[in-house]
Amino acid sequence: MGIIAWIIIGLLAGMIAKAIMPGKDPGGIIITMLIGVAGGLLGGWLGKVIFGVDSVDGFFELSTWIAAIVGSLILLALYRLVTGNRRHTHRHA
Repeated sequence: MGIIAWIIIGLLAGMIAKAIMPGKDPGGIIITMLIGVAGGLLGGWLGKVIFGVDSVDGFFELSTWIAAIVGSLILLALYRLVTGNRRHTHRHA
């Protein structure tokens, strides 16, 4: 797959992950896209390591989308853990 396909999958997988895990997140569409692209790579790697399959075969393959969404959910949860504490530390008395 080309870089444009990864960006499109990343954007959509990131948006789906945010829809599955609703809540306030710092960052906009760029962060969503980066989480999605990295999530797709993470999901593909996990699919290969855990199940021994190449889960990023092509743009229209279901396994590609599942891997990207699962990887995006994992990264979104980690992102919220890391950035969530920063939002609550700036309270004024």
